[in-house]
Amino acid sequence: MHLAYPAVLAALLFAVGLYGVLARRNAILVLMSVELMLNAVNLNLVAFDVWLRDSLHAGQALTLFTIAIAAAEIGIGLAIVLMVYRNRGTSDVDRLRDTKETPSDDEKAEATA
Repeated sequence: MHLAYPAVLAALLFAVGLYGVLARRNAILVLMSVELMLNAVNLNLVAFDVWLRDSLHAGQALTLFTIAIAAAEIGIGLAIVLMVYRNRGTSDVDRLRDTKETPSDDEKAEATA
């Protein structure tokens, strides 16, 4: 097996994921793009592990570790996105940049007194 085929596929997957992170506004699609980038890295790890004929299969072991970390990341990220959607009513990343709460009228009156 030539190393070029999985390397080119991984580069394309990573480029699509990078475009998704930079161009998307929906937080869930951004998380999916991050997962696509991690899968491109996993493909490279396995391809180089097979190409180098590593007896310990370190690339495949690292891939399993990366998959476990990605599953935890997507679980926590999705929980954060759902809580933000409940509180703000949108998951648009551009609208979520200002995360501080606006003071209520009572807090404004106390601050001026």
